[in-house]
Amino acid sequence: MKVFDIHTHTYPEAIAERAVVNLGKFYDFVPEGKGTYNDLVSQAEENHVGGYLLFSVATNAHQVQKVNDSIAALAQRSRDEGFLTVGFAGMHQDFPDFEAEINRCEAMGLCGVKIHPDIQEVDIDDPKMLPLYEIVEGRMPVYFHIGDDRPQYRFSEPKKLARILKMFPKLEVVAAHLGGYRAKAEAIEYLAGKPNVYYDTSSALWYQSPEEASDTIHKLGCENVMFGTDYPVKNPKTELELFSRLTLTDQQREDILWNNAIRFLKLKP
Repeated sequence: MKVFDIHTHTYPEAIAERAVVNLGKFYDFVPEGKGTYNDLVSQAEENHVGGYLLFSVATNAHQVQKVNDSIAALAQRSRDEGFLTVGFAGMHQDFPDFEAEINRCEAMGLCGVKIHPDIQEVDIDDPKMLPLYEIVEGRMPVYFHIGDDRPQYRFSEPKKLARILKMFPKLEVVAAHLGGYRAKAEAIEYLAGKPNVYYDTSSALWYQSPEEASDTIHKLGCENVMFGTDYPVKNPKTELELFSRLTLTDQQREDILWNNAIRFLKLKP
């Protein structure tokens, strides 16, 4: 089956090693990948990966434009190499002009926004973020890291995303990690059945049993779940092996691995 990896982080070669080390320290694990685009695509053919969603996280306002320039260039390079690839912009709560940067990113071909509330240390429903949601509502989706069980990192609680969805009913979002990294019960309680919400499997299959993950996917709705590796956290081979253990029909597998992402991103294979 063809695979679209909906959740990948890549970094410039010069900083990739440091970025991956810092990511591992933040979450207390050892990432599998090197964090570079070259390492990511070196695994594509073996794992039947035909497309990617590329993004990165802006940890401060000064990084935003550099991050977005890098992702736009990598996405174009990936398309030139034959992949069905798109990029999402990074944004930070302290960036001075959301609308100008969204316009610039859209002109570069970026078609969504990535927010990591815990790393950026901003609540999803912080008033600083509301103007961004207003600008992109009905225009492009927002991709959120969601859910953490550590008390100091509750910026991305599913219930906070539910508040935003109520405030901005036309806002299309992805709630990563099956709607709640380490917070699956909250994800099901606050997000299941909500319109305009998609989910990915990234960083959600290695810390729970196949039975638990399958149950969560069915409760969230197979038609709204997309396959993702969270590269460089995991490599595709690892995640596809875990995915193969889930209780799904062949059609559900095909949809999660490819069709749902193509539909969500409005791509033409």
